[in-house]
Amino acid sequence: MSDIFDVEINKIKRRNTVEKNILNLKSLKEQVYEYLREQMHKGEIKPGSVINMDETSKKLGISKTPLRDALIQLEMEGFVTILPRRGVYVNVLTLQDIKDYYQVIGALESTALLSAVKHLKPSDIRKMEKLNREMRKAIDKDNFDLYYSRNLKFHNTYIDLSGNKLLKKTVDTLKKRLYDFPRQKGFVKEWEIASIHEHQKIVEFLSEGKFEEAANFIRDVHWSFKVQEKFIRKYYKIIEEKKIIEGIKVEDEERPYLRY
Repeated sequence: MSDIFDVEINKIKRRNTVEKNILNLKSLKEQVYEYLREQMHKGEIKPGSVINMDETSKKLGISKTPLRDALIQLEMEGFVTILPRRGVYVNVLTLQDIKDYYQVIGALESTALLSAVKHLKPSDIRKMEKLNREMRKAIDKDNFDLYYSRNLKFHNTYIDLSGNKLLKKTVDTLKKRLYDFPRQKGFVKEWEIASIHEHQKIVEFLSEGKFEEAANFIRDVHWSFKVQEKFIRKYYKIIEEKKIIEGIKVEDEERPYLRY
């Protein structure tokens, strides 16, 4: 009887060990992902560069498995491209990428606003107006980091109320690709001021109960590549069309590249 008991205990211990290893592996993968994202944010890993898996795994003191898993997640989010037997390339943002991202974000945020209407309260609209005022104060003090955080909160007010977690995750990832890879040290002040005026227009539409107009304005003006193009070009500092930066080879097509 004692032998049977010991066998069962050992089975439980082995099962717990396996479960613990799985959790540790998952945690390690997440830590590696956060590390790589932070390096991208700070500009230590630059667009157009190559990530050496052997060097990175040795530097972090880990095996290639959690590193590979983290890179797969980054590839799914559009930050890198994994080429079998050739390496991991950090994607450079192209003009076409920006056009596509703006179209997708505009469509999703417009949808989010319409979904949020039934949950939107006057206090939420006042919150958005307050955040917009704080954005103006931040820009007046040339504090772009504060402006950026308030800007995200402004948009997330109605995105969160939509209750669509997948939509929010998608929009968050695309915004990181646009503005946080790495974060620009400077900013285009006239663009931020124009954006603040657009935010105020959105607030006015919502206050007047013109929800369709607000949603259309978000899609067709605020996130319109055509409307924002002059600012976009200035922000991303476009270089010559069809010129590949820093010797990075692109086999399928040569589109205008943007240097951060």
